[in-house]
Amino acid sequence: MKATLHIGGKDVEVDFDQPIDISIPITSDDKNPIAWYLNKPVIEPVRSGEWIGKVSDGSSTNFNNIAFNPHGHGTHTECVGHITHDFFSINQSLKTFMFIADLISVTPQLQGDDRVITKSQLQSVIGNSSEALIIRTLPNDPKKRNQNYSHTNPPYLEESAAQFIRECGIKHLLIDLPSVDREQDEGKLLAHKAFWNVTDVKNLNRDARRNATITELIFVPSDIPDGKYLLNLQLASFENDASPSKPILYKIHS
Repeated sequence: MKATLHIGGKDVEVDFDQPIDISIPITSDDKNPIAWYLNKPVIEPVRSGEWIGKVSDGSSTNFNNIAFNPHGHGTHTECVGHITHDFFSINQSLKTFMFIADLISVTPQLQGDDRVITKSQLQSVIGNSSEALIIRTLPNDPKKRNQNYSHTNPPYLEESAAQFIRECGIKHLLIDLPSVDREQDEGKLLAHKAFWNVTDVKNLNRDARRNATITELIFVPSDIPDGKYLLNLQLASFENDASPSKPILYKIHS
C-alpha cells in the first residue's frame, strides 16, 4: 500500500509494502545476541505432569513459557525509568509510534582501549533535525545479530555526543550497540543521563525527558543507505522500564 504524507512542508510518498525490519529477534539458541553477562533466553513448552505443551509431543497446542531480559537479549526500547529511583514505564512513556528518522553511519574513534562515538562526528553527519536518529556503527559486521557482547567493551557514546543529540531535538535514539554507555562505567551512565536530561535519579528533575526513548541492539543491513526514513517504533505492552521492540523503516519518496 502506498500513501502520500505531508512531511517537512512537502508531500512525500511512502510504500508500506516495503518494510525494513531493523530489529533482532529473541531466540532460544546460540544465534541470540547476549549482553550483560546473561545466559541465552529460554523458550520451552509448559509441563504439567505428563502433559507437554507441544503438538509434536501429542498436545493439541504449542504452549510455551519464555524467559528473557529485554536489556540483554535483543532489540529493546527503554524510557527514563531505566535509570530512575521512581518507576516509569515504557508502555506509558511512548504513546505515538511513527516518526521521521535520520539513519547515519559512524565509525567509532579509538580513545585508549575504548571506541567512542564523539560529538564532533555527529556534528558532521546530522542534518536537519528529525524526531528520531538511527546510528549504524562501522564496520557493520552481520555477526552483530548473534554476538555475545559480555566482557568485550563495545563502542559507546561520548557524554557530549548524547547531549548534542538531545540539543538537536531528537526524541528517539536507536543504536546497534548493547548500550549508549560504556560496559564498565562504575554506574555513571553519563550518556543515558545526558540524553534524558537527568540530573537527579532519586528526585527526577522536572525538565527530564520523560517521553524520550533509547532503542538498543538494532541491526541495519549494509545495503540500506543513510538518509531519511519513516520509522514505526513498535513495542510489546510491558509495564516495565524497557520492552522488546520492533523498529520498522520505510523509504520516503519525494
